[in-house]
Amino acid sequence: MTIKIYNTLTRQKEEFVPLEEGKVKMYVCGPTVYNFIHIGNARPPIVFDTVRKYLQYRGYDVKYVSNFTDVDDKIIRVANELGEEVPVVSQRFIDAYFNDVLALGCSKADAHPRVTESMDIILEFIQTLVDKGYAYESEGDVYYRTRKFEGYGKLSQQSIDDLHAGARIEVGEKKEDPLDFVLWKAAKEGEIFWESPWGKGRPGWHIECSAMAKKYLGDSIDIHAGGQDLAFPHHENEIAQSEAYTGKPFAKYWMHNGYINIDNEKMSKSLGNFVLVHDILKKHDPQVLRFFMLSVHYRNPINYSDELLSNAGAALERLKTSYHNLNHRLSSATNLPDHKEEWLAKVGELHNQFIAEMDDDFNTANGISVLFELSKQANYYLMEQQTHTEVLQAFIREFEELFGVLGLSLQDEELLDEEIERLIEERIQARKNRDFKRSDEIRDDLKSRNIILEDTPQGTRWKRG
Repeated sequence: MTIKIYNTLTRQKEEFVPLEEGKVKMYVCGPTVYNFIHIGNARPPIVFDTVRKYLQYRGYDVKYVSNFTDVDDKIIRVANELGEEVPVVSQRFIDAYFNDVLALGCSKADAHPRVTESMDIILEFIQTLVDKGYAYESEGDVYYRTRKFEGYGKLSQQSIDDLHAGARIEVGEKKEDPLDFVLWKAAKEGEIFWESPWGKGRPGWHIECSAMAKKYLGDSIDIHAGGQDLAFPHHENEIAQSEAYTGKPFAKYWMHNGYINIDNEKMSKSLGNFVLVHDILKKHDPQVLRFFMLSVHYRNPINYSDELLSNAGAALERLKTSYHNLNHRLSSATNLPDHKEEWLAKVGELHNQFIAEMDDDFNTANGISVLFELSKQANYYLMEQQTHTEVLQAFIREFEELFGVLGLSLQDEELLDEEIERLIEERIQARKNRDFKRSDEIRDDLKSRNIILEDTPQGTRWKRG
C-alpha cells in the first residue's frame, strides 16, 4: 500500500515519494504570537501533527519544523497598547500556544524557529535575492520583483496579468510594480528594529518562512503545509523567493487544511465570532476537540458549535467504553477456541481498512469510521458467552494502536486536586454573577469525571465518586 497526498500545486492526488528514501522533511507555518490561538489556528497543528504521526507510524523518519512569527505589525500594536516590549508579548503567547496545543495531543516540532532568532539567515537570503536581481531597495524598504520570477502564480493557479489587475500600491509603499511584495521594512520611529545593509528595519512576513525552511531543512523539502488562507499570497511568495534563491523546487507537496465555520458562518474576527481554544478547554476535554477536528477530512470546511463538540465527546466516550469493557472482560475469559480465528481475522481486516483510509490523503474521517466499526464488532464479541484472551487482546491492541496514530488517548483525564479547586472557585463566582448556566456546566463536567459536589452552609465540598 502506498500513501497518496492531494497536492495543492497540481490539484490532484499523487503517490508520496519523498526526496530521500525513508525520510521526510516537513515544514508547517506556525502562528503570529500576539494573542491566544482561536479554534481556526488550532486546526493546522492538529491536522499536520496527525500527518506526522501517521508518516512515522508507516516507518518514515520525519523532521518536522514549525515557526513562530514573533515580530510583526500586530505584535507591535499589542505591545504598544500594553506598554510592554515586543519580546515580552511574544513570549507570553508562545507559552500560551504550547499550553493549548500540547493539551490537544500535539507533539512539539523538532524545531520551532523564531524570526527574532533567525535574522542572520533572513538578511543573507534577502541580500542574495538583491544580488541576483530578484529584489531591490527603495528608501530603506526592500521589495521582490514578482514579474521576474516566471512561475509566479503556479500554486494558486492565477495568471500574472489577472493578479496585476487587482494589485494596488498602498500609501507609503515605494514599489516598481504593484505586484512586488516587501522583503524588508524600514523601521518607523519607536519601533523594534535590526541593522541591515538597507538601514534599520525588520523582515516582511513572507521571507521568514523561506529563510527558516532553508536553514533547518535545506534547499528542497518534501511537504509544506498550513491553512488554506496561506496558499495565496504567503505560500506563493515563499515559492518565488526560495526558488529564485536556490534555482531548485522549494517543496514537492503542498498541503492545506480547510476553513472553520462557527455555527454555519465563516469564522472572522471582524464578525466577532471567533472562539479561543483556551476558553473551549475550560469546558471540554482537549481530546474531544482533537477528535472533533479529525472527524472531518482536513481539506473540507468544518462547522463548530458547542452542540457539535458535545456530540463528539459522546461519540469518543462510546469508543472508550468499548475499550474499557474489553479490558474488564479479560479477567473472565474462558479461552475456549470457539470462533477465535474468525474474530482475529475481523480485527485484521479492520486494521487494513484503517491503513487504506489513512493512505488515501490522510482521511481521518474515514479512519474514525473504522474505529466505530471496531467498537461495534468488539461489542458483538462481548455479547458472546465464551471469550478468548487472544481475541480480547487483539481488539485492545487495535484500539490502542489506532488511537495512538490519531494522537488520541484511551485513558480518562484525571483531574488534579488543584484543578478541581479552581473549577469549584469558578463555579462559586459564576453563581455570584447569577451565571447559572456556567455553574451547572461545571457541576455536570465534574460529575462526569466522578467528582461529586456538596453545597453546604460552610461552603462547597467535593469527593471522588
